[in-house]
Amino acid sequence: MERKEKQLILRATKIALGSSFAIFLAHTLRLDHEISAGTITLLTIVSTKWETVKLCAYRLLTMLFTIGMTWLFFLHIRNEWIAYGAFIFLLVIVSERLGWGATISVNAVIAAHFLSGLDFSLHTVRNEILLVLIGIGVAVAANLFHDNGNQKKELIRHMRYVEEQMRRILEKMADYLSDPGKKGEAWKELADLEGKIRQYVLDACAYQNNTFASHPGYYIDYFEMRLQQCSVLHNLHDEMHKIRRMPLQAKIVADYIRYMKNYVRETQIPTEQIARLKELIETMGNMQPPQTREDFESRAILYHILMDLEEFLHYKRRFAKGLDERQKKRYWKETPQKRAGQQ
Repeated sequence: MERKEKQLILRATKIALGSSFAIFLAHTLRLDHEISAGTITLLTIVSTKWETVKLCAYRLLTMLFTIGMTWLFFLHIRNEWIAYGAFIFLLVIVSERLGWGATISVNAVIAAHFLSGLDFSLHTVRNEILLVLIGIGVAVAANLFHDNGNQKKELIRHMRYVEEQMRRILEKMADYLSDPGKKGEAWKELADLEGKIRQYVLDACAYQNNTFASHPGYYIDYFEMRLQQCSVLHNLHDEMHKIRRMPLQAKIVADYIRYMKNYVRETQIPTEQIARLKELIETMGNMQPPQTREDFESRAILYHILMDLEEFLHYKRRFAKGLDERQKKRYWKETPQKRAGQQ
């Protein structure tokens, strides 16, 4: 069963059980309009935990507004349909202006209850408040159950997949520089990888929003870093295919790419790779200058390729340097001795 199918079944189960339980609680407390408690739960359970919590807070705030406005409109405007229409107009305007449009449906239900009896006694107000509290309380409780463990494992599998694909693409680029006659088009693979990483960013956002623990967004930052590197590889790929005749230095660059690709790993800080790249640039600068215009243009493109490779490595180094000690210990399980060896 696919992950999306599992998520759909889990969400449907939470909504069904949560709504039923909310109705049961309202019935046990002998509340009027007990079915509405289940409806409020259904309308409050959203895809992530943090979204549900925020929506619950908005519902509580707008509920007080609804009680006040229904009292003002329904008791002072004799025509019921005009009173209800005026209230809904104001409710929509205020909710949308505050960015709380998702609360409109529940507040409309509460308003309908008040309109049906025109009773604003303490008992009725208490009844409506309890319906909302039960509905949103059950929604929060239901959304505590989430498959975070498997979601995290899947994100880690995605990370390994991205690294492996990047190594494959870099190998194909190195092969092309060594022998332009080789058929190894990396463009489609690169485009496919970029599309998958964009989806992985969304998956990482969903994972972060489904945990109440303090979460630094590590997985989001990781996949966004890889997305930036994909953009660099696009440029590098374009530059390679502009070379009309491969100079001798192309093989040196290809050898460096094969060396560098072995360090496309999550926990690698590319300090040594950047240092070796600078040495390579200096070495190429000391070689015999090109003798023809075509050689000059080809050599210039090679330098552009080296600059792209440097940018590729810098994205990873910035990502690694942006992690604090707590993050490295949590995600890299890194000790000071291990970190010294990487650098």
